[in-house]
Amino acid sequence: MSDGIRVLVADDQVLVRTGFTMLLDLEDDITVVGEAADGREAVDLARAHRPDVVLMDIRMPRLDGIQATGQIAATPGLERVRVLILTTYDTDEYVFEALEAGASGFLLKDAGPAELLHGIRVVAAGDALLAPRITRRLIGQFTAVRTAQHEAEHRLAVLTQREREVVALVGQGLSNEEIAGELTLSPATARTHVSRAMIKLGARDRAQLVVVAYQTGLVRV
Repeated sequence: MSDGIRVLVADDQVLVRTGFTMLLDLEDDITVVGEAADGREAVDLARAHRPDVVLMDIRMPRLDGIQATGQIAATPGLERVRVLILTTYDTDEYVFEALEAGASGFLLKDAGPAELLHGIRVVAAGDALLAPRITRRLIGQFTAVRTAQHEAEHRLAVLTQREREVVALVGQGLSNEEIAGELTLSPATARTHVSRAMIKLGARDRAQLVVVAYQTGLVRV
């Protein structure tokens, strides 16, 4: 991309938005294309500018970050827009709901500049930003009783046995290279299995595969 990673910042606190924008504008490969003060404005600006990444606060007026994420994910033409959720607490129930809605990962608001920049670059590249330790606790806490066993089997019926194994490893936080090593595959083959599983399960990205892995019991807390 000629103008690098295009970012939309959505937060109802003007000082937070300004701080993020100032930090991001110092980077040669990142451009802030807009700032939104609420979820509705975030959706409108995402549709207008089609950024690579939306930094999305959860608690905002008019439309919260979860609803805004869902609307962005459901908008034709915005399939490549990645939403990175910003939250104050790593045990926030709403973070899980945001992942279900289509977010590609989450960061704590008190993350340092280097961590924020890394997170943006990770999701812009199409990967999920999910710290395994936090994700395991978070998703396990809020999905334990959501999916009955027969429902899980029905949902997983579209997958081959190898694809189930791959989704389980994605759920444990492994990269394609690590999955390849674990299953004695080439990285390209592992990547193909991940892509096919995403298509079959209707998963927007890798983050939603993690959610499915926990919901269906492929990964247990």
